[in-house]
Amino acid sequence: MKKMLVFALVGLMCLSLMACGGGKHETMKIGFTYFEPMNYLDDQGKFVGFETEFAEAVCKKLGYTPEFVEINWDSKTMELASGNIDCIWNGMTITPELSEALSISDPYIKNYQVVVIRADSGYASTADLAQKTVEAEAGSAGETAVAADESLAQATYISVTKQTDALLEVKTGAADAAVMDYVLANALVGQGDYADLAIMAGVELSVEEYGIGFRKEDTKLTADVNKAMQELIDDGTLGALADKYGLTDQLLANQK
Repeated sequence: MKKMLVFALVGLMCLSLMACGGGKHETMKIGFTYFEPMNYLDDQGKFVGFETEFAEAVCKKLGYTPEFVEINWDSKTMELASGNIDCIWNGMTITPELSEALSISDPYIKNYQVVVIRADSGYASTADLAQKTVEAEAGSAGETAVAADESLAQATYISVTKQTDALLEVKTGAADAAVMDYVLANALVGQGDYADLAIMAGVELSVEEYGIGFRKEDTKLTADVNKAMQELIDDGTLGALADKYGLTDQLLANQK
């Protein structure tokens, strides 16, 4: 009787695993911030974006169910270490510090930091901002770029929670400039609510690459994601997503 019960339980477990796609039905908790064109809500309130669809495509290949978890960017590594998320997938700039602390995927997007100003401000270089007010997202590559630039380091610096908060501060005049990812600035500045803003011409504060961050010990997951990423590059899926979200020139697979 006990043997029959064991066999019955095993059979139910097997059927359950088959129904869920061969046993791979875990949830991958993906840490993100709202960051157009990477992860954002469209006009219909649907959660979309390059990273959103990229993550969904990779999860589908690997048999995971994606769960997007909004995080505070400045606390991203703590969110990962605590287990609140399984990865950071949101235009994460690969830095030496993050490379030391995390297991990071192959890079896939080229980016750099730009300075956003009011279009009528007359500012032409970072030297013009030496004694002004400059903002960037806390814990971001933009914050690092401010500290590294001789002129911006002399400005009154204010950190904000989100890059879009810095844009609003420049728009309202509360700040003179914002330092942020070109990818975000290119998607928003000069149109809609930010039609009166502009990217400072000819200023690239740093050139960088985006990667996906995992816990240091999750090397197999990193390798699996890299393999799925390469398959999406080879079959044209990632290129199509880059084209859809205006990132064709930034996709590293197109730089060869």
